[in-house]
Amino acid sequence: MTPVRHERMVAGIPMRWEEEGAGVPVLLVHGIPTGPALWRHVMPLVDGARLIAWEMVGYAGSIAEGRGRAIGVAEQAEFLLQWLDAMDLERVVLVGHDLGGGVAHIFAVRHPERCAGLLLTNCVGYESWPIPSVKLLRAIGGLVRRLPDAAVKQGIFQMLMRRGHGDQSMASESLEAHWAHYTAGTGGACFTLAALTNSRRDSAEKLLERAGLLVHLDRVLSADDVKRYKPAREAYAHAAQELGVAPDEILLAAEVAEQIARGTG
Repeated sequence: MTPVRHERMVAGIPMRWEEEGAGVPVLLVHGIPTGPALWRHVMPLVDGARLIAWEMVGYAGSIAEGRGRAIGVAEQAEFLLQWLDAMDLERVVLVGHDLGGGVAHIFAVRHPERCAGLLLTNCVGYESWPIPSVKLLRAIGGLVRRLPDAAVKQGIFQMLMRRGHGDQSMASESLEAHWAHYTAGTGGACFTLAALTNSRRDSAEKLLERAGLLVHLDRVLSADDVKRYKPAREAYAHAAQELGVAPDEILLAAEVAEQIARGTG
């Protein structure tokens, strides 16, 4: 069965999704730089569920709707709530990949009563975002915006597809499936917009809020931050000096994660 594509005006925004099957509603949320097509090989394998591949605002066939709007993961979680309300869907099983995982877990923290289940795969989190390729994109964003589409496709986009697939033939197939939405002569600009508007603070702050923790995220070090220093305690001293605080006010992300687990468990 081929998923049916739908569109509905929600809060003044055309929101789109692909759907197939019947049963328990399972909402699939893609990442960057993909769209509902991310789930094209997954949906046929699932029986007994109403599968809904939701399209984030500003991605895939909804790139135009992202212009002039904040489209970070926190905002996407709000868009998702508005869409669920419009669809009269009270509870769904959320499945999130990559940035979509960030959207899913923010939504679950904010609205646990609407979440019947939560599955995260290769999901962004405090230490895992931005990934190196997105860091590079942010650094050279001005140049990428001006590149011809062919250069963006064969360079950055192809690199992301290859990094995300163990099977390179599948990577090539995915490249064609997802690039189709970026071929309007503005591929570089659209791709860069998506990368620049997402922050690891969005997802981390919602978890901290849920756990009732007062933590300044600029005082949290990732494992990568610490690896740059030998001995490791120098990382704390350097961060403390830059921020003008005492070294014991600097925390490691793993320590914060333990506090979150205790606060939300």
